[in-house]
Amino acid sequence: MRTVFSEKVLIYLFAISCIAFPSSIVNLFSDHRAVSVDDILTIIIDESAKAGSESGTKTSKENSVGLQGEGGSGALRMIPGFGLSGGSQVGYDGKGGTTREGSLMATISARVIKVQDNGNLVIEGSKVVEINDEKEIIKITGIVRPQDVRKNNVIYSSNIADAEITYAGKGVANTGRRPGLIARFLNWIF
Repeated sequence: MRTVFSEKVLIYLFAISCIAFPSSIVNLFSDHRAVSVDDILTIIIDESAKAGSESGTKTSKENSVGLQGEGGSGALRMIPGFGLSGGSQVGYDGKGGTTREGSLMATISARVIKVQDNGNLVIEGSKVVEINDEKEIIKITGIVRPQDVRKNNVIYSSNIADAEITYAGKGVANTGRRPGLIARFLNWIF
């Protein structure tokens, strides 16, 4: 009998709280999704790009002129052993090609910094990971439609409009692959 009484009291208190605070019902039973400034989104970055281009040009031009006097007619017959010949040949064969491929897979959190008039969310986020004095920096900005936000405030980078994703590194490994100051200066001159 005691448990029935306590259950009735809990139901009664819940009903009163729902009447007094109707917004609490929504918060108890709904999945909170990012809709306002300072809400956090988790972005799954899965980007890959591949581009290639090839071109080729081949041109050729050939000219030839010839004139022989032996056994000919007219004035050429009068000049023994007269002969004239010439030639010209021009050719060009050029080929070029380029290929570039890259991919980036990461997970990063971003903050809603503005809600546009139509309800779209302007987001911005960054992540810095440092391992052995090497810093890897990921930054992302863009616009998200609220209906593209999945459970737990997760969104894929392919669903972000005007997305700008930068990935950079700082440290010995990154500076080691760059040419030195003198080499950069000489490349600038020439």
